[in-house]
Amino acid sequence: MIRAAPRTAAWPRSLPSLSAPPRFAHRVSTRAMTFFLDTFAKRQWEDPDHAGSRLTWDQADFVARVERAHAEGAQLRDGYAPFCKHLFIPNFTDAAVGAERLTPDNVQSLRSGYLKRRPEELAVLSRWLPRSAVPPRTAKHLDIILYSREQLVKEHAALPHVSAGDAEKALPDAPWGIISIKAQDEDHETPMQPITILRNALGREEGGSGVPLDKEAYAAAVEYWDAHAIIQ
Repeated sequence: MIRAAPRTAAWPRSLPSLSAPPRFAHRVSTRAMTFFLDTFAKRQWEDPDHAGSRLTWDQADFVARVERAHAEGAQLRDGYAPFCKHLFIPNFTDAAVGAERLTPDNVQSLRSGYLKRRPEELAVLSRWLPRSAVPPRTAKHLDIILYSREQLVKEHAALPHVSAGDAEKALPDAPWGIISIKAQDEDHETPMQPITILRNALGREEGGSGVPLDKEAYAAAVEYWDAHAIIQ
């Protein structure tokens, strides 16, 4: 494998309007919002080296469409912890799938290196398929991964130079924060990467959620990611 240098690195009702381009976006309701876009998810728009799904859709309109999807029937599904939920909706953006199954043709393009998601986190050994080696394929669904506002206050407060009071004031007054968007063909949850499970078990100070390691979930993640790779 080629080694790289370290870097900072689903729907019960049809909604035709969700496929409209941003300039025809519906008006955002004045009612109380249920969701907000957390800074951790904004990396998918702003970081050119982001591993996984990348987005270019207007951020405010994106959240508004998620709001509408939920209001018109998309249900919150339980995640790996009580503070985590998923919302699966048809992909109304042009986002390509963020991971692919390994094949004899693409496995030769696998790369590895030590990457970090944010400057304050430790770099970890990772592997990925470079975008240049994988033909882009628009995903069928979006997995909107949500954390409760209470959990996000705790995680933001664990960042360097951020107090609990600062985190409380900085986060919008909505119950659920969008922390990640996975563009995928499945209309259900796929396993998180094994390193994410380990990081979560390390605690909030190391960029995780503080949820103890579940060995069965870890084994399922290893099985899945042994046959897939993130696209970067």
